[in-house]
Amino acid sequence: MTEPTSSLEVERKYDVDDDTPLPDWSALPGVDSVGEAETRPLDAAYFDTDDLALARAGVALRRRTGGPDAGWHLKGALIDGGRTELHWPLAETADLPADVLEAVQGYSTAPLEPLARIENARTAYALRAADGGVVAEFADDHVHATDLRAGTVRTWREWEIELSSAAPVDVDGFFAAVERAVRAAGARDAASASKLARALGR
Repeated sequence: MTEPTSSLEVERKYDVDDDTPLPDWSALPGVDSVGEAETRPLDAAYFDTDDLALARAGVALRRRTGGPDAGWHLKGALIDGGRTELHWPLAETADLPADVLEAVQGYSTAPLEPLARIENARTAYALRAADGGVVAEFADDHVHATDLRAGTVRTWREWEIELSSAAPVDVDGFFAAVERAVRAAGARDAASASKLARALGR
């Protein structure tokens, strides 16, 4: 049995237009420099039961290739501004691994089927403290999403900023500064709580 790694995801999301300029991060507390742009082509398949038991529980299951965290991800419900994410490495085949299936059965034992495919051209930037630690990661995402049941394709651009290993103690103050920076650049509230929700028109 392969034990998953676990992490707490704390992030903020914003919608932007195709021509929106990148934010100025110079006023972010604890951020001394911005790393070089890192291009990541991401491709994720999302799965759920026929009656969307995972979605109703606020949970998402995906198999993603590309980027530093390629693998199977089970993202928990949003609690106090964060989500617990379990991660398993990719197997030799695209079949659902038994370990992942066992974790999903805590929500439903019904068969899983492909729900959506989300292709994302991501450009990521590390926001670093003076000692080089990563305070947060900023992602500029150009998303191409397909609702596999309805056959609907949706495209959009969004920004994500996620706390990292050197996250500040004053999280609220940090995200307040993020809010000011992204609003000044032209960002607006995200239309959906997640990429999957938006792919499904929610």
